[in-house]
Formats: sequence, structure tokens, C-alpha cells
Amino acid sequence: MLLALLGWISSCVTTFVPLWKNLNLDLNELEVWNMGLWQVCITQEEGVVECQAHGSFLALPPELRISRLLMCLSNGLGLLGCLLAALGLEGWRACEDKPGRKRQLLLGGGVTLGMAGITTLVPVSWVAYNTVLDFWDETVPDIVPRWEFGEATFLGWFAGAFLAAGGLLLACSARSTMTSAPLAPACRRAPAARGLAGGQHLHPKNADLVI
Repeated sequence: MLLALLGWISSCVTTFVPLWKNLNLDLNELEVWNMGLWQVCITQEEGVVECQAHGSFLALPPELRISRLLMCLSNGLGLLGCLLAALGLEGWRACEDKPGRKRQLLLGGGVTLGMAGITTLVPVSWVAYNTVLDFWDETVPDIVPRWEFGEATFLGWFAGAFLAAGGLLLACSARSTMTSAPLAPACRRAPAARGLAGGQHLHPKNADLVI
């Protein structure tokens, strides 16, 4: 559960920080350009940061558009998975009288967190892949600055791994609880009841005991 919470928080931070790509200008080493899913920022040597939001959503590259949607979906799935898994933990009093329901909540939370981890790893890896392609593009002159990995790229990889690992552990714990749960004993009828069902008659002295 702690892994899942850490992964969800890291995924939310990755979504909104403008540190997916970094660009250092050789002509002006006093400025560092940072790009995120929502804005581009310029950091100057004096510590002044100027940020500008992206223009039209349709004008963005395909990887940034789809990454926005997938990261928002990942944040929603992560929150839902954490809530479901929390309700399925043994420490909570919710559904205490229904252990089967708690196991289902725990299993559902684990699966949802696993999906959140996948939807985090896909956009981060896609943007990183395109960054590598652009960096080694031989058609671009060497004098042209090239984007490199930002801190949010590595944070996104860790977030996706934490979400997937936390969801897997929660799902495995729910499955192990299902298999280790003792079976309910079979109902047995009393000897007197079996005797009545088989057509046998009781002695009058034992009638009061049966009643």
C-alpha cells in the first residue's frame, strides 16, 4: 500500500511539473529551457523562471497530446485503486462482516493500480523514445540544440514501477487470502432428524428431548 501511495503521488507530480525535457543553449549558457506536458519554462542564471503555457491542444505533437490524456487517466486510476485497496485492508472496519467482499475490494484495487502503472509507463517511455530519436537525428545540423531527458522522465519511470509493484503485491495478497481461507463446515442433520426423515418412529420417552 505504501508503494502504491508513493507511486500515485510521484505520478501526479510527474504530470504537472515542466521537467519532461531539458534544453541547454550553447549560444546562451545562462538559460535552460524545460518542457512539460502543459508549459515551457526558461530558467535564467539569476534564478528567475518564466513559464508559458502551450498553445492549442491540437497544435501539440502527438506524443504530448496522448501523454496528457494517459497521465490524467493514470492519476484517476491510481486514486481509485488506493481507495479500493484501503477499504479492503484488514485494519479498516468497512465490510468486516463480509471477508469475501474485502478480498474483492483488495483484488480490484490491486488490478486498478496495476493499470495506473501501465498508463504511467507508456507516455513517459514514448516521450523518452522520441527524445532519443530527435537527439540522434543525423538530418539535423550539430549546431542546433537538442532536447534531453528531464527529471520528470526518471520520476515517471519510478512512479509507474511503484504503482505496478504495489498493485501486484496487493492482488497477490488478496489471492493468497482467498486460498488460505478455511472452508465452512458442511451442515449435518441431527440423528433424530435423520431418523424422522427415514420413517423411523421415536419412543414416547424421547419425544420431549427432541422437542
